[in-house]
Amino acid sequence: MTEALIAYLLLGAIIGVIAGLFGVGGGLIIVPALSLLFPRFGIASDYAVHLAIGTSLGTIVMTSLSAIYAHHRRAAVRWDLALKMTPGIILGAGLGALIAAATSSTGLRSLFGMFEITIAAYLFFSPTPRPRQGHISSSLLFSAGGLIGIVSSLLGIGGGTMTVPFLVWNRVRVQEAIATASACGLPIALAGSIGFVLAGWNQPGLPSHATGYLYWPALIGIIFTSMLTAPLGARLAHALDAARLKRIFALFLLLLGLKMLAG
Repeated sequence: MTEALIAYLLLGAIIGVIAGLFGVGGGLIIVPALSLLFPRFGIASDYAVHLAIGTSLGTIVMTSLSAIYAHHRRAAVRWDLALKMTPGIILGAGLGALIAAATSSTGLRSLFGMFEITIAAYLFFSPTPRPRQGHISSSLLFSAGGLIGIVSSLLGIGGGTMTVPFLVWNRVRVQEAIATASACGLPIALAGSIGFVLAGWNQPGLPSHATGYLYWPALIGIIFTSMLTAPLGARLAHALDAARLKRIFALFLLLLGLKMLAG
């Protein structure tokens, strides 16, 4: 257990730097990392990916609260949009957790690997969404929230990689889109975490210190050190070449995605 806790603390430190440096949620790193670490520490591989996703969503609850506070102080959150997306997000995140519970670890690993490779390509080529004309209807916000909620909960991510392009496409300023995506990450993480707890409730073979598919030692270790190192990543982001760093990070995600597909 001591070795495992050290690993979770180190992972959290890395996640904090990456989150501050690239402005992305930790789920893209946490899920593949925990999927690899859990079997090494005696957790059955049949549940490793489910526990990794549930735990990732649990960490995003805390990081989202911190991000929302920081963005709200700058009056950057478009609460009118976030509140209209939230009902769809909650429904979608709950559905995503149910789909994940009915999917094998191999299936989830493959889905995550393909998604990570897609995000790597997006970051590497950095396409600029072409804004669409017109008002964002409530039905579109609800539908987009539902789709983002399903994918995010299914894969254990905060949804910013989808929410930001969607909002920018609908003529929301990029700073406001990032801030609003942070606000949307909280209902994704809350609904998804609860869904994974319920889906894994009384599941035989889960490790001690797990509540459903949420593993507390990893969650606490990651949150503790990531909150400490995130400011360091933010400082580095202003001192280093952002475009080159983004491409390096994209290659890193590509390798992680290929590793997930390889099993």
